[in-house]
Amino acid sequence: MRRTDLEGHGPVRFGPPLPDDGLPVLPELAGVLAAAAGRTASEPVGGDAALLEAACGYWDRRGLPTAPERVVAAPGAPALLLALTAALGGDVLVPRPCAAWWAPYARLLGRPVFHVPTPAESGGVPDPYALLETVRRVRAEGGDPRLLVLSPADDPAATVAPPEVLHETLEAAAGEGLHLVSDETWRDTVHAPHETVLLSPAEMLPDGVTVVTDLAGAHLPTGWPAAVARFPAGSAGDGLHARVLDVLTALGARVAGPVALAAGYALTEPEPVTARITATVRLHARLAAAAYAAAVDAGAVARPPQAGRHLYVDLGPLRAGLSGHDVGDAQDLEDFLAGRLGMPAPGGHRFGDALGELRVRLSTGALLSGTDEERAECLTSPTPLELPHVRRALTHLKSVFDELRDDAERWETPR
Repeated sequence: MRRTDLEGHGPVRFGPPLPDDGLPVLPELAGVLAAAAGRTASEPVGGDAALLEAACGYWDRRGLPTAPERVVAAPGAPALLLALTAALGGDVLVPRPCAAWWAPYARLLGRPVFHVPTPAESGGVPDPYALLETVRRVRAEGGDPRLLVLSPADDPAATVAPPEVLHETLEAAAGEGLHLVSDETWRDTVHAPHETVLLSPAEMLPDGVTVVTDLAGAHLPTGWPAAVARFPAGSAGDGLHARVLDVLTALGARVAGPVALAAGYALTEPEPVTARITATVRLHARLAAAAYAAAVDAGAVARPPQAGRHLYVDLGPLRAGLSGHDVGDAQDLEDFLAGRLGMPAPGGHRFGDALGELRVRLSTGALLSGTDEERAECLTSPTPLELPHVRRALTHLKSVFDELRDDAERWETPR
């Protein structure tokens, strides 16, 4: 099988950061961080007791009973995934497309990475039959697949995997002896939580799944790195927990003291935090729906966004018009759209898709430009999309897509 190393870019390629929410920091969170600014003591590797207890409470409330000895904290999910990959060994399997930061850490360790196609209805979770075929081929070529990374609420596709698809994939992975890492960074950003069923793989396969949650998904600003991991119970989970702590110790990967206090506060989910999360999710659901409509109305293809602060768009149907702007691949498209939209538009090649596919991830947080007061107003307004600064951003987004549609129609070959 052809591995996913990108020619001409070296074995390690780092992708764009997580989509930002575009909003001012919650005042209560800022207060906790400021009150801890004078702390000089180093946090223990893996997190202190208060942070671990807060993480246990977070998972308990989501139907995943957890003990502190099964939890590790680190300065961001990438550090946890690096430590897990190092501790588990072997080859790594990921969906195509997948979060931009998953594959580089395996490549950094010299581990082969193999992408597996996702089903038509959602991203984040490999198609079960494609997974079995990939494992068979990798082993036939002398490989040693051990780790599957997936996400029930996905970046970049912004979809939620249906429970039946997730169950079939987990059965396939368990049958092949793979350990699963479930990236649940976006689980608390589901746009319609009363209509969309999101299950953690750890609920279905409790002995074979490590859950990783980056708090930048819903609880903390992206610039305050903190993440937690939940290990399975039993001797295998205990051993993996110990090896991950060893790797984090070697890296000196500690959560900064003030950030650790803010993370612990956020994970206890007091009313200010839950109210901000609810308002933020509602706002970004509206923004994502508007961006989706603008893209699809212009002839692009995208799955309807169900979670997160982003949208994954395939502009392949507009290729004829884009070629007139010298756009021939995803890198060209990234450069072109970033300039035209005035916002980041990382190409699909950063998420494991082929360079020749014209796909981009757009972040809804970039639509919330303006002063802190203007951005905060978006959370309380009953019609945030009608606020002048938001309306301008959405109008510009739509005009760019409409121009691309018109260009494509103009350049189409007459029948």
